[in-house]
Amino acid sequence: MQPINSSKAPEALGPYSHGMKVGQMFYSSGQIPLNLEGKIVSQDVQEQTKQVMTNVGHVLEAAGLGYGDVVKTMIFISDMNDFPLINEVYGSYFTGKLPARSCVEVSRLPKDVKVEIEVIASEANE
Repeated sequence: MQPINSSKAPEALGPYSHGMKVGQMFYSSGQIPLNLEGKIVSQDVQEQTKQVMTNVGHVLEAAGLGYGDVVKTMIFISDMNDFPLINEVYGSYFTGKLPARSCVEVSRLPKDVKVEIEVIASEANE
């Protein structure tokens, strides 16, 4: 197991890594819409989703991977009414083979943000 952290993504809010690489698999921690200064980028859900996906990209990059290596995503949102707006932004990051995905509404997210996303990725090029 190898902990993965990116200097391009905001620091973890607790005692955890941005992700863990186990063999050819990578498991990320949930990313929220914080910039490098630890500030929420906006109250707009699409801007938040863009920042989350940017942070996910930086963490993937630190693991030597990219969006095309993602096999599963988990999306946590604070209001299911925001799903179409989140989905629009999210979908712009994936082309070709689309990863499996779960999306659930939760009662609250860290720092009261509107969206959090975590990913599972693989180095296997099958």
